[in-house]
Amino acid sequence: MDSLPLRDELLIVDSHEDLAWNALTFGREYMRSVAETRSLEAGSETPARNGNTLLGYPEWVRGRVAVIFATLFAMPERWKTGPWEPAYTAPAEARAMYSAQMDHYHHWVDKHPEQLQMIGGLSDLEHVLATWRPEETRTPTIGLLPLMEGAEAITKPSEVEEWVRRGVRAIGPAWASNAYCGGTAEPGGLTKLGQELLEEMEPFGIILDLSHMDEAAALPALDLYGGVVMASHSNARRLVPEHPKPNRHLSDETITRLAERQAVIGIVPYNPFLRGDWTPALGKSAVSIERVLDQIDHVCQVVGNAAHVGLGSDFDGGPSLEKVPAEIGTIADLQLLRAGLEQRGYSLHEVRGIFGGNWLNLLRRALR
Repeated sequence: MDSLPLRDELLIVDSHEDLAWNALTFGREYMRSVAETRSLEAGSETPARNGNTLLGYPEWVRGRVAVIFATLFAMPERWKTGPWEPAYTAPAEARAMYSAQMDHYHHWVDKHPEQLQMIGGLSDLEHVLATWRPEETRTPTIGLLPLMEGAEAITKPSEVEEWVRRGVRAIGPAWASNAYCGGTAEPGGLTKLGQELLEEMEPFGIILDLSHMDEAAALPALDLYGGVVMASHSNARRLVPEHPKPNRHLSDETITRLAERQAVIGIVPYNPFLRGDWTPALGKSAVSIERVLDQIDHVCQVVGNAAHVGLGSDFDGGPSLEKVPAEIGTIADLQLLRAGLEQRGYSLHEVRGIFGGNWLNLLRRALR
């Protein structure tokens, strides 16, 4: 087996973390350790509303999470689960929520310039990676690449340029359905406005994220969009046929089409996405990390290689400590996947790609 000239483990790129939403909704400060955040939140309403956190700067470093796709997200009013949850009823409200989250990322990076860096271009990415080299003795820097999850903040396609100027580098047109296309549990194709959105995005080199898009919209988008594409946090539908929202997951056809476009699919270690009949009543122990490996392996088998799959945790979005596989206690435990992949016959080169290399290849194409 190859030796690793690293501080210890493989670098991870996590293509989906809901950092700003949690910071502004619950006051989570992710420079703290997981243990500190859990202690501070103990006895509050936060764990009951969003579960116990899986994220913190020390755990990112311990888990070698070098790059994070940091999301912008707002909940439509019709989807909110309680009065505490911030939600929008009109595009202007969504725009304000997304804007506040974007400001949060900029302020956060400004406050912690040694530990955090926004990734706006290729030089930023390479600078971040350089801090993780084995000869470096300083604390490594974590790169944040802003990903707009749902394009509700873009009230008209011509506003894309404004968001690019503010730092957005990837856009998923839908979370639920909207003016651009159908989304989770709300089927629908790509609208004329959605086509115009893609036309505005492409000249700026924005990564198109198909996660949450209904397949009737995603497949035409793959035909229309000439830029880099991905699915930041999506699992294979074939392995969770019993899930109540089947269009949240990717069919084998969509997986194949994504691979043909040199895309990467971020597998989500979230119990309802790994076992479609899972409920909190079954408990954390009802799902093993083996199901994450099953999802990774399924994508590899469908496309014939390991070049189009990565990790997209969605921490602390839906997944919390209580809703991820039994073996996972923090983001650092994603490193446990290495042994399982090697046992299934994956080479170190392939494991390195799954952990982060495949995403880095995609980012280097997108950020050129």
